[in-house]
Amino acid sequence: MRITVLTGAGISAESGLATFRASDGLWENHHIEDVATPEGFARDPELVQRFYNERRAKAAAAKPNPAHEALAWLAREHDLTLVTQNVDDLHERGGSAQVIHMHGSLVRALCAACGQRWDAPMVMNVTDPCPFCGKQATRPDIVWFGEMPYFMEQIWEALEQAEIFAAIGTSGNVYPAAGFVQHAARSGAECIELNLDASANAHDFDRRILGPASQTVPEWVASLG
Repeated sequence: MRITVLTGAGISAESGLATFRASDGLWENHHIEDVATPEGFARDPELVQRFYNERRAKAAAAKPNPAHEALAWLAREHDLTLVTQNVDDLHERGGSAQVIHMHGSLVRALCAACGQRWDAPMVMNVTDPCPFCGKQATRPDIVWFGEMPYFMEQIWEALEQAEIFAAIGTSGNVYPAAGFVQHAARSGAECIELNLDASANAHDFDRRILGPASQTVPEWVASLG
């Protein structure tokens, strides 16, 4: 069975990681425009590097939960495309070998000058030279507001081929991910939402399973056989 799954902050929240955007518009007590935009990085690169160093450390200390592990099992039994909006590596540490990080990853670094990518150290500094071009233009390999998400062509293709599309722990507020369900539905997929509460685009899904991901995802995976 061909299945495409999109995961969001809700699945990582059960491992103790803060969701991206709180109700007050802050992320870990920082204005999002200061730590999640190219303009914020240009204004204060030291703040941004320090912020993501803290996120990287917290992500490294977190442990995968049963939802991550259930999706890894699903990939072994079915033709699964796993897409995540999350920048942590909990899916990989939970056993998933192939994960599409559409918003980048904390464990990767990017050169803003030459565009090369490499494995990030635990602590990054604004003075770190790019190992390829030598320029001091190292930044987290994170897709910030105003930047294009990664692997979109591959994601659209997976949505078009899916027999089942499932969104897990997503808000339904952030595009283009919020439009994935409509794209999958137009291609004939059964669309399922697994969430703690109904998302902003809950009406676009064929059915909804509410509850904590660490409980609902293993149960849903088991139901697929």
